[in-house]
Amino acid sequence: MNIKRKRHFKAEVSTSSLNDIMFFLLLFFLIVSSLANPNVIKLLLPNSKSAQNLNKQQITISITRDKQYFIDNRQISFTDIEPLLKSKIGTLEEPTVILRLESTLTVQDLVDVMEIGNRLKVKMFMATNKKTD
Repeated sequence: MNIKRKRHFKAEVSTSSLNDIMFFLLLFFLIVSSLANPNVIKLLLPNSKSAQNLNKQQITISITRDKQYFIDNRQISFTDIEPLLKSKIGTLEEPTVILRLESTLTVQDLVDVMEIGNRLKVKMFMATNKKTD
């Protein structure tokens, strides 16, 4: 008695390694997205010989090359700086304003913003890049 077995070929796709690949892709994109900050205003800051880090509550005022004004990454006009800064200062205990100006701007542009800080009696610091020799 000759018994023959029928062997049917079934096509299979092994997906066990796809889980690992998807996990690594997800991990990669999570790390990259946390490192990339889309709300950054690109400025070329002036250089200085020393650097000092501040650990106080900060408000950042940024001024671009074409004189666009930003308070904490929110674009505003020059006339709105004082009222908005006054409202932000009222909520903080020891407010510190960090001025980030493009290095190509004039000293008068710096003085205009510092006068507002002087009227509001706020400590203001100018952000710089550490000079590399």
